[in-house]
Amino acid sequence: MKTEKDIAPVSGYLALLVILITLLLTLFGFGIKNPVIGLPSMLIMIFAIKGLLVISPNSSKVFLLFGQYVGSIKQNGLFWINPFYTRITLSLRARNFESEKIKVNDKMGNPILISVILVWKVKDTFKSTFEVDNYENFIRIQTDSAVRKLAGSFPYDHFEDEKATVTLSTNFDDVNKALEREVTERLQIAGIEVIESRIGYLAYAPEIAHSMLRRQQASAVVAARHKIVEGAVGMVESALKLLADKEIIEFDEDRKAAMVSNLMVVLCGDSETKPVINTGTLNQ
Repeated sequence: MKTEKDIAPVSGYLALLVILITLLLTLFGFGIKNPVIGLPSMLIMIFAIKGLLVISPNSSKVFLLFGQYVGSIKQNGLFWINPFYTRITLSLRARNFESEKIKVNDKMGNPILISVILVWKVKDTFKSTFEVDNYENFIRIQTDSAVRKLAGSFPYDHFEDEKATVTLSTNFDDVNKALEREVTERLQIAGIEVIESRIGYLAYAPEIAHSMLRRQQASAVVAARHKIVEGAVGMVESALKLLADKEIIEFDEDRKAAMVSNLMVVLCGDSETKPVINTGTLNQ
């Protein structure tokens, strides 16, 4: 497989000097009606003008001579090259590509919507020009393929796979690094350098999004309840210990159980508690 080859062009300013000299000789030759001087000078001037080349910063030129690859120029400035060379212009600037939202299945088979943002630039002009048919279209297709593979390698979250160490929705750095490695490997054949690759959009597909949201809400409620009960038990334990230490009142087991039950209802209830005031004795 061939790779990029740099060529050293002739300075364009030297070519401008040659063009100026041949222009003066052409005018002089035809002025004195001497075609022996004027005609060759004019042909040399046209040949020199055809070879002039201007390359802007972060641009490059790929050159062919009758279908054979000659080399590439990545320098910027004014140059002169063989006028018979065929020139192909390539941009070396960094470019963004945002893929469309595609529906894929994660590792657990759940349908999700995902898109990626890719920052890339041309690194090897030979591969970008001759190893693939259209490198921009190649980038789009291979990026989509890499995204599908990535989504199938990890679960969306820990609800479906509690033992998973990496998930799409939580471990963004690990997922983005895996995506960058996958895209880089696929785009090497096209001479493309991947500067950055990251997930731009991630969500459950609409047909399961509502169910997944309810599941997440239920899990959040259970976790919150667990914290509330844990705190309530600590408060009840502290209250009973404080009453016993200060010898304010003595409880038998039945009354202690009733007090614990009442305190737990008050502390763990969803709605505001409305107490019933006992104006008689404890037994009435």
